[in-house]
Amino acid sequence: MTGGLWADLADLVLPTECAGCRLRRQGLRHGVCPGCVRALRALRPGPVRPVPAPPGLPQCHALGGYDGPLREALLAYKDHGRHGLARPLGALLAEVVAAAVGPVGPVALVPVPDTPAAARARYGDHLGRLARHCARRLRDAGWRVQVHHAVRALPRPDSVTLDSAGRAAAAAAGFRARSGRVGVVEGARVVLLDDIVTTGATLAAISRVLSERGLSPHGAAVLAATTRKRQQQ
Repeated sequence: MTGGLWADLADLVLPTECAGCRLRRQGLRHGVCPGCVRALRALRPGPVRPVPAPPGLPQCHALGGYDGPLREALLAYKDHGRHGLARPLGALLAEVVAAAVGPVGPVALVPVPDTPAAARARYGDHLGRLARHCARRLRDAGWRVQVHHAVRALPRPDSVTLDSAGRAAAAAAGFRARSGRVGVVEGARVVLLDDIVTTGATLAAISRVLSERGLSPHGAAVLAATTRKRQQQ
């Protein structure tokens, strides 16, 4: 019980690097300074579409471009072990899901799975953590939400090293449906969750896997889209 208290007290006294701007600040809550919190709250979800879009990519919504405090917070969360950011980032992802789905109703969230190697490097499934916080936020707002880990990721090359064609080929062979029945509530809209959309190859591949099992996704919700992929409104 006292561990959390001491952490809170230290947070008020000791300077900590803000996950959004990388400056050392005092009194951070959840690891983000007030200025970056305001910048993140000002973002509004909207539709995005890679150009060219891969076959099978569902309609996708993103909170914002992959830049500024959003980019830095995602990097801090994924690559630098700032797991405390899962709660606020999950809450932001819930806003994207709401924009992607529309009227309140039953929703089935399917997070993009990490490969075993990526999960080990990040001390767990980073999208799974975001999905849990996203679902909790939606339930608090009156949504009926299920989280389904319906797809597993197979070992594949790091996408950073691949071009668009390589990403598509790796994604097409990189996912399999899990065995057993996925108990999606009747009428629930299936929404894929990811942190970043670049070429859309991963989301398209998972959409095809789910569609083959009769679970055609209603859409996809991501936190960030690479700037050159953002759809002009």
